[in-house]
Amino acid sequence: MPRGVTAGIVVFDRRTQAYAVNQNAAKKFRSASIVKLWIVLDLLWGKSPEAVPAADRTRLDVMLRGSDDKIAIDFWKRGGQRAVVSRMVSRLGLTGSAPPPAEQPGYWGYTVISTADIVRTYRYLLDEAPAPVREFVMGNLRLAYRCATDRYDQSFGIPSSVPKPFAVKQGWSGFGDNPAQPCTPGTAPAPGVPAAYVVPPANARANPPGLTDADMAGEVLHTTGTVGADDRVIVVVLSLHPDGTSYANATRTLTDLTRSLPIPGR
Repeated sequence: MPRGVTAGIVVFDRRTQAYAVNQNAAKKFRSASIVKLWIVLDLLWGKSPEAVPAADRTRLDVMLRGSDDKIAIDFWKRGGQRAVVSRMVSRLGLTGSAPPPAEQPGYWGYTVISTADIVRTYRYLLDEAPAPVREFVMGNLRLAYRCATDRYDQSFGIPSSVPKPFAVKQGWSGFGDNPAQPCTPGTAPAPGVPAAYVVPPANARANPPGLTDADMAGEVLHTTGTVGADDRVIVVVLSLHPDGTSYANATRTLTDLTRSLPIPGR
């Protein structure tokens, strides 16, 4: 691993119920867009996706497939911001995660996560969630766009390391609002997103209170999801890169790391 890069890595085989890799699973990272998994699960808790208005379901599709930030902040606000994470921590029994700082409730990307807790989230989705919720969330992750709606290329990590089938939710933070090399073809603007929404600066580099410099000072890049038929293997790689690392270098590092993992059945 390159100097200065730290990572939490878990590869869990659901067929054998065994870990192929379990490294730094308790280490804390800022979530970036991985928290969107909890935003959608919180919204759907106790209800079927069919109970959600059609326009909102369409917007959730785009939030999950294209990692759309403007849609995420709308549902984050509707859910009570930090309360979204507090509820999901309690419901799923998470031990290494926490809401963003109280002084910055709108900064959903500053939610604290651990690799173990994201593995727990996928295990809930696959083994415990009601079938309509599982099919809605995982179905969208299987259809993740190569180009996120902010024109960052989100094909790093799992999508560049394994053959299909896979399902992914990616995350990145600290690389600026505009990619140096915009991904093409771009995705159409998400439907129903008011132009007046201002997205909190999830890419900002200022360290919020309550988290250590080790967790917050650099750029984060995460690849998470499932690999193989019947979502056999859960793969979660959360990574922190030295401040100033380019997106191209970070994605190359994370993809090389993911490609080196012993993924059962690959």
